Amino acid sequence: MALIRNVRGFTPKFGDNCFLAENAVIIGDVVIGNDCSIWYSAVLRGDVNSIRIGNRVNIQDGAVLHTTYEKSQVHIGNNVSIAHNATVHGAIIEDNVLVGIGATILDNAHIGTNSIIAAGSLVLANTIVESGTIYAGVPARKVKDIDPEQTRNTIDRIANSYLMYSQWYKEDNSI
Repeated sequence: MALIRNVRGFTPKFGDNCFLAENAVIIGDVVIGNDCSIWYSAVLRGDVNSIRIGNRVNIQDGAVLHTTYEKSQVHIGNNVSIAHNATVHGAIIEDNVLVGIGATILDNAHIGTNSIIAAGSLVLANTIVESGTIYAGVPARKVKDIDPEQTRNTIDRIANSYLMYSQWYKEDNSI
């Protein structure tokens, strides 16, 4: 069972059909939508401000979501994948976004719909990522626009895959 902890009078809330890995940590003012998955060693720390997650979101292994006290919140839309070891700190991520492996998104950055943040990228505080773009690098900069086929083949495929994977874990918990 995941570590789910109340802090400062806030209790995490979960939608329907969510998978929580046994060593995921979800603390405080966190609200998670339907069909979400929080994977191994992921930490969602809503102790100093709120974390809001839409539907069909996967937070993969080792990812960290946190905020800055009284200054930033995490808002994640629908159909979003936060890949392994990514960090989202006080940022807004709209619908249909892929945050690549090891990427970091800092306070008050705003990631537009149908966007990809490439693996290892650093999105600086207050950066606005336009909808339908790929950002990469340190610091992250626009690389190119995304065509609709890329959205289906990358963003949707990964989100759909993680929804399927989470069902495997719900069905078979034997040793």
